[in-house]
Amino acid sequence: MNREKDKRWSRRGFLSTLALAGAGSLLKWPTDSPAAEPPPETTRVRLIRSPDICLAPLYMAEEQLLYGEGFTDVQYVQGTGGQDDIKLAANGVTDFIGGFVGRHLAGLDAGDPIVILSGLHIGCFELFGNQRVRSIRDLKGKQVAVTRQTSGRHIFLSVMAAHVGLDPRKDINWVTDPVDKSIQLFADGKIDAFMAFPPEPQELRAKKIGHVVVNTALDRPWSEYFCCMIVANQEFVRKHPVATKRALRAILKANSICALEPARSARTLVDKWYPATNYDYALQTIREIPYGQWRDYDPEDTVRFDALRMNEVGMIKSSPQKIISQGTDWRFWRELKKELKA
Repeated sequence: MNREKDKRWSRRGFLSTLALAGAGSLLKWPTDSPAAEPPPETTRVRLIRSPDICLAPLYMAEEQLLYGEGFTDVQYVQGTGGQDDIKLAANGVTDFIGGFVGRHLAGLDAGDPIVILSGLHIGCFELFGNQRVRSIRDLKGKQVAVTRQTSGRHIFLSVMAAHVGLDPRKDINWVTDPVDKSIQLFADGKIDAFMAFPPEPQELRAKKIGHVVVNTALDRPWSEYFCCMIVANQEFVRKHPVATKRALRAILKANSICALEPARSARTLVDKWYPATNYDYALQTIREIPYGQWRDYDPEDTVRFDALRMNEVGMIKSSPQKIISQGTDWRFWRELKKELKA
């Protein structure tokens, strides 16, 4: 995939369109598409507020897009960025969440009433290693930090390991410490590798700590699949299909805002949502994640790929076919992919 795709619209055109029409005609979006639909069945929509800054489109959607879709009460529910966010969606505390696909699959396997609606973006995770780690296979017998078991980091790296023939349950010595401690241990040479998540990769590269072993935005096969996806409460989707499509449209439009206006998006994130985050790291994160390319990937392929490998290493019991048939709904994504043509 080529990031030049994200640059093919002019900044001036984007800003003028956004100011005049609330981003309605950006990228040839039909300006009357929301008006041509029935109004949302509910004017309240609740989204997750997660520590994960890669979920920037969920927050950029709040500024204008969700209100333009007919929602008058836009709320954000505080999450943890972990498996607890799945429970918030499953229990109806929030209507939409974003996050790593592996955690969604674990929730579906556990019977949580959620549904995967769409991909969001690829490429937020990066594996860093010391001089003894040059490939994923080199993780065998090494000390590898993932903050905690069953985290997105742990699941994703386990999938990576299984893909190259390692058994993550036996071949890797997992270290589960908080992020700050893990980074310090890695910098001190006391562990061999660290699975990093924004803005940690940006910080590690800036401080020249370790080297990148895998960049999931660039390295295949990981760069061919979504890492983060959009999930909704199952009952919300059943009762409010129009509201579901309108909310998803706002989030996917916000993807393109992040791609075209990374500086403004980063400033919004730091000023309003993540005040403790370094602005330069936030800006680098948004510039590096190819938000504008969400149309180029098949979310069902992502679910199938990850579910198969999670099943192989015993992280889930459900087959990919069962997950896809019972836990996904692509009709809104298919309609919006046609509607929001670049």
